[in-house]
Amino acid sequence: MRLWEQMGGGPAGAAGKGRRARAGRAARGWRLRKCSHFPARCSTTPGGRWAPAARWPSCWPAATPRPRSPRTSRTRSLLFFQLWMGSHPRGDAKILDDRISQKTLGQWIAENQDCLGSKVKDMFHGKLPFLFKVLSVETALSIQAHPNKELAEKLHLQAPQHYPDANHKPEMAVALTSFQGLCGFRPVEEILTFLTKVPEFQFLIGDKAATQLKQSMGGDSRSMASALQSCFSHLMKSEKKVVVEQLNLLVKRISQQVAAGNNMEDIYGELLLQLHQQYPGDIGCFAIYFLNLLTLKPGEAMFLEANVPHAYLKGDCVECMACSDNTVRAGLTPKFIDVPTLCEMLSYTPSKDRLFLPARSQEDPYLYIYDPPVPDFTVMKMQVPGSVAEYNVLAVDSASILLVVQGRVTASTPTAQTPIPLQRGGVLFIGANERVSLKLAVPSDLLLFRACCLL
Repeated sequence: MRLWEQMGGGPAGAAGKGRRARAGRAARGWRLRKCSHFPARCSTTPGGRWAPAARWPSCWPAATPRPRSPRTSRTRSLLFFQLWMGSHPRGDAKILDDRISQKTLGQWIAENQDCLGSKVKDMFHGKLPFLFKVLSVETALSIQAHPNKELAEKLHLQAPQHYPDANHKPEMAVALTSFQGLCGFRPVEEILTFLTKVPEFQFLIGDKAATQLKQSMGGDSRSMASALQSCFSHLMKSEKKVVVEQLNLLVKRISQQVAAGNNMEDIYGELLLQLHQQYPGDIGCFAIYFLNLLTLKPGEAMFLEANVPHAYLKGDCVECMACSDNTVRAGLTPKFIDVPTLCEMLSYTPSKDRLFLPARSQEDPYLYIYDPPVPDFTVMKMQVPGSVAEYNVLAVDSASILLVVQGRVTASTPTAQTPIPLQRGGVLFIGANERVSLKLAVPSDLLLFRACCLL
């Protein structure tokens, strides 16, 4: 079935006040299709702001041509910073084909259980277990973490308006462009260095907590985690007025040094100024001194298990996660924040190595597999040279979603009446064990990403 998936700053459709999305040509837009006989369409939700499409020529196509209005020209398109591909209740694909009785992808899956694959159907109770996304981040997203299943159930029961489901949300981000993010706590010695070099940071944490962290260096991992939690909690629970004062002092000091021609990258001066410009006076600006700063190259990934603090700062990525929309936030956001829950739930285990490496397939020389230590999802990357006229997608015993990032192909399958043309932004929903053949429409390299559940 042919679908258009939800886009926007989140399921509610708001990108967040002051948050800029990135856009591309409206053209035919993003599409999600199943290899079957019935066309359909999915709902879209806008986020971001209006701007000429040509301004970001390399970015992702907008989901739909914008409606005409006196204020905008025909050369402009809706901006989105998220593309959702899945059946989560807050972004379930809508089927518009009158010949299909089901109105959403979730309803269709519920009545066509074999498409999931037998193991997936049994383990996940007839539900699609993952949510696939494309993110295009121009303004930093929140300092956040995702709960494990036990905490997710508790939060959903207590505050369903903020935690909309009872599922956990481990996730993986694979860079499409250079992609910058914060991920997990730094080694303690790095944090201690920042406490020395950034007195404003030290002031907010306090001498007692800072001393405790320094003394924990010679102890066991439990005492180190306790000291790290104390420091982070002191920072995040600081009085707003004091945070603004100290942040303004730091911004002024860095700005003066930069104006004088001095390099301030030892304390991430440029990044601090950038975050402060986006979120003036926000406590999350100081999180860069606690969390690892990663810059992923295209194809590199980070995996975020439950309770790992993180934030996406800039760039485009493919993201896959368990089918959930539960996020606990504490900074760099206009959305609901829950500082006590975040400080209590986090994993305070310092680690420098946060890159997640794919494995090369033994069956397919063009296939790379990102297989995280959770059962809910696996991500595959396929890099097919333009010299290959036809590429056969590996059949798996799982429903899957295939995304075209680069290239133009025609998809054929035994269950489709006619071939399906796909180009950048095209998406296929593929049933379990279904065979799909892609014929290259032009002799140029092909880049595909696929989400599935390998049990």
